[in-house]
Amino acid sequence: MREYDSAGIRNIAVVGHGASGKTSLVDALCFAAGSGKRHGSTKDGTALTDHLPEEIERGYSISLGCAFAAWQESKVNFIDTPGSLDFQGDAVAGLAAADGALCVIGAASGVEVGTERMFRAAIARQDPVLFVVSMMDKEHADFNRVYQQIKDRLTSKVIPVEIPCGEGANFQGVINLFTQRAYMYTTGVKGEYVERDIPAECRAQFETYRQELIEAISATNDTLLERYLDGQEIDRDTAIHGMKDAMARLDLFPLFCVSSDNMIGVRALLTELVQLMPNAYEMEEIHALTGAEGHSTVQLHARDDGPFAALVFKTLNEPHVGEVSYFRVLSGKVDTGQDVFNATRDSVEKLGHLSVPLGKERLEVATLHAGDIGCVAKLRNTHTNDTLSTREHPVRLPGITYPETVVHFAVRATIRGEEDKLQQGLHRLHDEDPTLTVHYNPDTHETIVGGMGERHLDVAMSVLRRKFGVNAELAKPRIAYRETITARAEGQGRHKKQSGGRGQFGDCWIRMAPMPRGEGYLFDDKIVGGAIPSKYVPAVDRGVQEAAARGVLAGFPLVDFRVEVYDGSTHSVDSNEMSFKMAGIQAFKSVAGKCRPVILEPLDLLEITVLDAFLGDVLGDLSGRRGAILGTASDGRQSTIRAVVPQAELHLYATQLFSLTHGYGMLTRRFSGYEQVPHDSAQRVIAEHVRELEAADT
Repeated sequence: MREYDSAGIRNIAVVGHGASGKTSLVDALCFAAGSGKRHGSTKDGTALTDHLPEEIERGYSISLGCAFAAWQESKVNFIDTPGSLDFQGDAVAGLAAADGALCVIGAASGVEVGTERMFRAAIARQDPVLFVVSMMDKEHADFNRVYQQIKDRLTSKVIPVEIPCGEGANFQGVINLFTQRAYMYTTGVKGEYVERDIPAECRAQFETYRQELIEAISATNDTLLERYLDGQEIDRDTAIHGMKDAMARLDLFPLFCVSSDNMIGVRALLTELVQLMPNAYEMEEIHALTGAEGHSTVQLHARDDGPFAALVFKTLNEPHVGEVSYFRVLSGKVDTGQDVFNATRDSVEKLGHLSVPLGKERLEVATLHAGDIGCVAKLRNTHTNDTLSTREHPVRLPGITYPETVVHFAVRATIRGEEDKLQQGLHRLHDEDPTLTVHYNPDTHETIVGGMGERHLDVAMSVLRRKFGVNAELAKPRIAYRETITARAEGQGRHKKQSGGRGQFGDCWIRMAPMPRGEGYLFDDKIVGGAIPSKYVPAVDRGVQEAAARGVLAGFPLVDFRVEVYDGSTHSVDSNEMSFKMAGIQAFKSVAGKCRPVILEPLDLLEITVLDAFLGDVLGDLSGRRGAILGTASDGRQSTIRAVVPQAELHLYATQLFSLTHGYGMLTRRFSGYEQVPHDSAQRVIAEHVRELEAADT
């Protein structure tokens, strides 16, 4: 295929809420350009960028997909991102690999929570955004309503560049406000159209929007504003140039309309993407870290003559192929078969069979130029967020910052003996999707998986079965309770055993007292006069710690206490370390119960951001979860809540928050510490422990 330099490459992330028509639009754009060989459909499972079995089965995107369209001497790389918030990690990765965003909004559904999140994410990156109203041929399609929603909820700087001729079943074409012509679509396969004068029934709407467009563009440029005020006509090329400059400054956001199914407006949208979106060469320089410790920075530009540097933004494990690494070349060019240096992991990789992705297909190329997106299979030690560069110019690029996981489950293999396969599979899935986290909780002896939602983890289990042949089940994680004491007490531990021959004898007296929360455990040797030989005192300590690990009330470790061993006795023949360790265990058992033991529960510090309209509902729900509200702050639109809530009350809380706030609630969790469990809750915990012991005995 033809090679393109950075001036001819555009990288565009296609973002928006789920079911807004992103995948269908990418399929239609590539089909119109000829890179897509057929006009696919998400309903039929034939869409270009939805090719994973889980995507075809469920009918929505779960992973980002890449494709390209060659149009007007340019190559437009599309990164089709998932719309569901459960798979937001791939959407963030898609934005990181792109230079601009195509924000897709359903003509009937309008602006939704996913639209808002991804638009704000693009703006935070200072990326130009182009809006498109999709599915204009569907029932209840309303271009003007969507336009007003964008102005009210996203940005007042949005401006239509194309308006529809008809809506719903009557959607026949588009009117371009730059060219002042109507493009009425025929029944051609690839969106063929006939250029006409603007229909009389659309003339009034056209005049209104045309005036609005010219005024908006003129307001962003002093020269254009002067020409406009003088009554001079602003020609099409000047207007397009002015809009492109305004988009780069985030002063304007153009709006278009299409029907992907009927290929209406698709070819025109391709043309405008080439004319308005920045090419890779025009993007600002990237600041990369260099040096052994990464203390210095170097600027990288999208030029072929610069040092090679690329960021791996996605890893996908394909059957019979292995790991496929998707990367964006940010500087320099690279040839197939070339050795590169992974500065992140200090290793060398060989880039065999360089390719450009087109859905599930990969087209091999000899060279990838600065600014392009490519992929390569079977790298030995390269993962998502790694930087590929050269030995001569090693750099590390800024990594992608992924959203934090909000839902956690315990996971275990359903077939005994497959635990190792489960761990390997989960860690491979984490390489593909960094928002899927895996860790082992030593307190509860469980493997914990975290994700962005229940659907996220459900899909992960499905992928685990298909790719790695491991059946696993999810369960509510156990809570890592603790126990502690609240009073002082003292007592004796005596171990004596005689069974013929040499016996066992250990005798110690200890005092136990509580310590401040989080102080842990302290052991003091207060023996005087050699009542217990010094060589046996550490054994008493070990015995106390071993017994404390099994707790007093419900089998949870006892923490935050101190022990003094102050007296005891010994036997010249029968005493040994094991005897005094057993004496320490007996001493703990006899004393700890007298120290008024209580159960402690782990607490998390939550920071929750919600629209002010949902503040009362969220606060009420937190109170019902025994949460302590530390404070709230509002900016007039949304509020941030800080609260401390017991972990036992937080399983699937993110799902409930999503429901309470219609998807607009966001939260972060941090471990806060331990506090005493209320009496009623403590009794339930103890009763559950008793039931577990009874079940184990049977």
